[in-house]
Amino acid sequence: MQSSGHRFRDVEHHPLLNESDGYSASSADGELADRLWFIRDSCGMVCAVITWMLVFYADFVVTFVMLLPSKDFWYSVVNGTLFNCLAVLALSSHLRTMLTDPGAVPKGNATKEYMESLQLKPGEVIYKCPKCCSIKPERAHHCSICKRCIRKMDHHCPWVNNCVGEKNQRFFVLFTMYIALISLHALILCGIQLVTCVRGQWTDCSSFSPPITVILMIFLFLEGLLFFTFTAVMFGTQIHSICNDETEIERLKSEKPTWERKTRWEGMRSVFGGQPSLLWINPFVGIQIRRFLRSRKGGTEFSV
Repeated sequence: MQSSGHRFRDVEHHPLLNESDGYSASSADGELADRLWFIRDSCGMVCAVITWMLVFYADFVVTFVMLLPSKDFWYSVVNGTLFNCLAVLALSSHLRTMLTDPGAVPKGNATKEYMESLQLKPGEVIYKCPKCCSIKPERAHHCSICKRCIRKMDHHCPWVNNCVGEKNQRFFVLFTMYIALISLHALILCGIQLVTCVRGQWTDCSSFSPPITVILMIFLFLEGLLFFTFTAVMFGTQIHSICNDETEIERLKSEKPTWERKTRWEGMRSVFGGQPSLLWINPFVGIQIRRFLRSRKGGTEFSV
């Protein structure tokens, strides 16, 4: 099919939407900007709840089993403050990853009006996704769970109930980093607590009985070891992908880059924004309270 001097290529042949279909690309973008992004996927929501429960469990064991019964006041204060701060940063990063639009292409934007606004060159090929009826930008892929095409889609992560894409990759990297840090901290505290309890012959080392203390610490150790290994590997993989300007999907498909790859620092700056600073590790950057309040009135963007 040819239109306006350019070629329109599709896996399946779907007609272009007309203006009479009641869709406007610009209005859809505006409405999406004022809505809170959330994927209504049962598996993802369960995984997200489990993630929060595991963090709360770790915080409970560290605080009430290890630190509060300790006779060293400053040891408890310093480690308790550090662990809880890391937990807050990890959960905030998780929330930002889950509720941030990963870079979704508006549904049904393959209208004649929108295509004319692209000012395409004669003979230029554009691609239309047959599943969400949208024009696919370069490096965009369709997610069967989000049911949208996502710009620079890296993968869909059930633990954050969202895709990791162009707009939320930064928060996902921070989430994996902070989970790895609190897991490592928990492992160190478990080792110190075990040595303390053995030396004191399990007397006054915890407010709980020795059997319960051992069970709680074993579960915490296994949780910390598992999540430290998983998130540390994921963090390293994400940083490697950012530095190479290549998503996980592109790497797995061995796609030859048709774009000009960014240098390592250009890739890092494009994801984290600006020059290196403490803002890079701050998950609260860019939060707009007024926009969030408007989103509550305007509704929530679900996958449909």
